[in-house]
Amino acid sequence: MLLNRMNRAQVALLVIDMQRDFCSDGGYAQTAGLDINPLRAIVPAVKDVLTAAREAGIAIIFTREGHLPDLSDCSDAKLQRSKRGGAEIGSAGPLGRLLIRGEHGQGIISELAPLANEIAIDKPGYSAFPNTELQAILSRQNINQLIFTGVTTEVCVHSTLRDAVDRGYRCITVSDACASPDPTLHDAAIRMIGVEGGIFGEVCDAVTMVAALKK
Repeated sequence: MLLNRMNRAQVALLVIDMQRDFCSDGGYAQTAGLDINPLRAIVPAVKDVLTAAREAGIAIIFTREGHLPDLSDCSDAKLQRSKRGGAEIGSAGPLGRLLIRGEHGQGIISELAPLANEIAIDKPGYSAFPNTELQAILSRQNINQLIFTGVTTEVCVHSTLRDAVDRGYRCITVSDACASPDPTLHDAAIRMIGVEGGIFGEVCDAVTMVAALKK
C-alpha cells in the first residue's frame, strides 16, 4: 500500500474547499438547499489529519472554490446551473456574495484556518488543477503523492482526484475526512475509487492516515 511507502518529502495533503460557503450557515450550500450537517461532521477528522501532516512536515495545500467579483472566470453554463439550484453565484447572502473571492463565505472555516506558511489556492472550477497554479506548485516541490480530504466527495474531491490520477499522481483519499450533503453519493464516490484494483488510488480512514503520518 502507498501508506506504507510514503516519502514525506514528496507528499502533499490537499484540504479541498472546507469553506464557509459549503460548511457554514448562510453559505452557498445551505442557500442551495443542501444539508451541511454531513459536511460539518468531518471537521474533527480533517483537523486530525491536518495536525498530523503539520507535525510530519509534509506540504499542505488548501483549495477554495470561488470566482472573480466580475464573474469573468465563471462560465455562463456554471452560472445558470447555480441559478437553477437556487444559489446563484455572485448573489448576495449572509456571508457575502456567494462563491466570490475575498468574501467572508469564500474563506476557510476557522477550525481549519491555514497557517501563514501554508498555501491556499483559489479555483474557478471543480477540479483544483485547471486555471490554477496547483500543478506548478507540486512540480516545484517534486510532489508525486497526494492525500485527499474535504468536500464535496462526489464533486470537487472526485474531480481533483481524477485529474490528479490522469496526471500521474499516486493518491490516497481519507474516506471519513471527506463528505457529501447526500451520504449515498459519498458512499458511491468512495466505492468508485477502489474498482479495478484501485483505479483512482487508495482509500483509508483518518485514524489510519494519522498513524501513518506519525511513523
